[in-house]
Amino acid sequence: MKSVSVQWFEIPVQDMDRAISFYQEVFECELSKQVIDDFQMAWFPFDPEQGGASGSLVYHQEFYEISPKAGVLVYFGVDDCAVELSKVEAAGGKVEIPKRMIAPDIGYMGVIIDSEGNRVAFHSNR
Repeated sequence: MKSVSVQWFEIPVQDMDRAISFYQEVFECELSKQVIDDFQMAWFPFDPEQGGASGSLVYHQEFYEISPKAGVLVYFGVDDCAVELSKVEAAGGKVEIPKRMIAPDIGYMGVIIDSEGNRVAFHSNR
């Protein structure tokens, strides 16, 4: 069977500096801000040896729209989603679904609205 996997994702933002601050605080990491023509991007740190996909925050006045309820839902893999969920409100976001078990063999999830109004999720095995 052919495998289909996520290679890259983009999260639209209204205020790049505010969004960078939010994600850096929640994940305790540094994002790399880039300006490519009329696109502003902030790349999440990525180590290809750890696997998974990477992505960025992105701002463009015409090509991106923010929605807290519609569209694709990106799940960030973390060690324990309770840790990141506990930082969301102080960073300027809102917890929509607190940590809950999906199934014993699948793990846990939580859904937030980020500082820009996007719906994103966390997944962990514990």
